[in-house]
Amino acid sequence: MTFSAWYSLRKFVYNNLHNDDYETKFSHFLNYALILLILGNAAAVLLESVNDIYLSYQVYFDFFENFSIIVFSVEYVLRLWSIADKDPFYSAWRNRLNWVKSGGAIIDLLAILPAYLNFFVHFDLRFLRILRLLRLLKLTRYFVSLQILLRVIEREKGSFQAVVFILFIMIIMAAAGVYLVESKAQPEVFSSIPASMWWAVVTLTTVGYGDVTPITPVGRILGAMITILGVGLAALPAGILANGLAHELEQRKQQLELSFRELIQNREIDFVLEPEKIEEIRKTVGLTREQTQDIIWQLVREQKEESLKQEREQYAYCPHCGKKLPDL
Repeated sequence: MTFSAWYSLRKFVYNNLHNDDYETKFSHFLNYALILLILGNAAAVLLESVNDIYLSYQVYFDFFENFSIIVFSVEYVLRLWSIADKDPFYSAWRNRLNWVKSGGAIIDLLAILPAYLNFFVHFDLRFLRILRLLRLLKLTRYFVSLQILLRVIEREKGSFQAVVFILFIMIIMAAAGVYLVESKAQPEVFSSIPASMWWAVVTLTTVGYGDVTPITPVGRILGAMITILGVGLAALPAGILANGLAHELEQRKQQLELSFRELIQNREIDFVLEPEKIEEIRKTVGLTREQTQDIIWQLVREQKEESLKQEREQYAYCPHCGKKLPDL
């Protein structure tokens, strides 16, 4: 195989496996096939946990698992090989190294690694089945909503780390406090600060199983205060996530609107006579019909304003001498 043919093959694989802007019937078929295979693996794990079903169809389950390992392994190797074409400013191995360290590559590796490790270290079959559910994480590559959620978590990781750190401090302080006031009344329950941390965790997270409760007046007052603090603390991650999602969705909306405007303006489409082309661009970009209509009306107003401005400039000068006429 010549170098040009080898390069063309690698580019073809890259476009179908990595390039989100590359859309063909084959790339769509490939994505749908991988999605069905991932969902099939999740269904197989669930059914295998029923011993009667697993024992009756063990041969088919084992064949499907081996087939899945081969497909996911080939996919991982092809992704690793073709990612060399991602950034022309980096070498092929630099692109591959950057991809291996990415979240998507780690998920792909976790999807197949337990099966290969089982050849060297034999796991409990139940444990291996649960690890196979990690293949569900591969779906994040094919669904925009999951990608948005992961981007929000990645961008707000500093805030989440701060919340976890505060929660960790609160757990230790609450455990120490309840141990101090309850250890004499309930020495078998609050025998130490580590033993008291179970009560602190379920109280701060507002779960409150009720299996461990303070019985002294001071302990109950402390428990009430910690429960109230837990309500506010539990709301922090939800607020951070909601704010991050709102910001991410607004940014995405602005990017889509900008892309739509650029495509409309570059093609110089007539808004009235060519609705089919506008609908095609709308689907390509991913806007709703309401958003598209708003942008079109805005573009129409801008065109009218530009036309009126040109008319004013045209009649603002004397046609004979060319001098600017006085404003009326």
